Amino acid sequence: MNIRVCVGGATGWTGESIVSAVLDSDEFELVGAVARQAVGESVGALRGEADGSAVRVTATVRAALEAPADVYIDYTHPTAVYENVMVAIEAGVAAVVGTSGLTAQDYAEIDEAARGQGVGVIAAGNFSITAALLKHFSGIAARHVPHWEIIDMASAAKPDAPSGTAQELAEFLGTVAANEFARPVEETLGSRKARGATIGGAQVHSLRLPSYVISVESIFGLPGERLTIRHDAGSSAEPYVGGTLLAARLAPERVGLTQGLDRLLFDPAPTGA
Repeated sequence: MNIRVCVGGATGWTGESIVSAVLDSDEFELVGAVARQAVGESVGALRGEADGSAVRVTATVRAALEAPADVYIDYTHPTAVYENVMVAIEAGVAAVVGTSGLTAQDYAEIDEAARGQGVGVIAAGNFSITAALLKHFSGIAARHVPHWEIIDMASAAKPDAPSGTAQELAEFLGTVAANEFARPVEETLGSRKARGATIGGAQVHSLRLPSYVISVESIFGLPGERLTIRHDAGSSAEPYVGGTLLAARLAPERVGLTQGLDRLLFDPAPTGA
């Protein structure tokens, strides 16, 4: 039986690629599409297909989930993602969260709600394989090098900072080991803000400039040596499709929140975060 999928942000940069992959798959069935634009139009018509999908775009997740679904995939906007995911959980639908902007407190509330409803939520700051490897390898490095900072680079128009990729990485490394500072950040002379934001015990620096899509560096230093691990994303949303569909496949088997694509790749047991 196909996994029934509803996609939020269905006409957006990543959401459009997710919709295409679902429609081309023998494993998934598109049953809902949510977007701020093209409300009421069929997905097939938007794709220029006379005999394409008859699923119509709705303005809200609640309306889209009137059709039975197994998984809700969110690629909407940082200001909407929390409410969208909570609506899916309330409806007893598993969720995959690819939208950034959620805080640690948001995730804690999502986890609590998901456990209460007995559904699974899989969230990742980045669903690309190389971003998952960045996080995994950085975790190994943090066990041996106790000094690191993170640089987050994204497009000039990206509204949230840091990126979900950088925030997830910083919070994760804080659970692996204690980051040590030769000089406490609080003792900075000049502008304290120049040292970036402290997340998970690490300093995170966000650049927002044209020509970047998503790039994240974790930089580890010891006296006389340095290690840099970097993920770069190109202009296509294709890197996020495979990881998102993997999460959509596994989310209905889980209960509670699982954070990070790396958890699916390296710790695949169906448990919460």
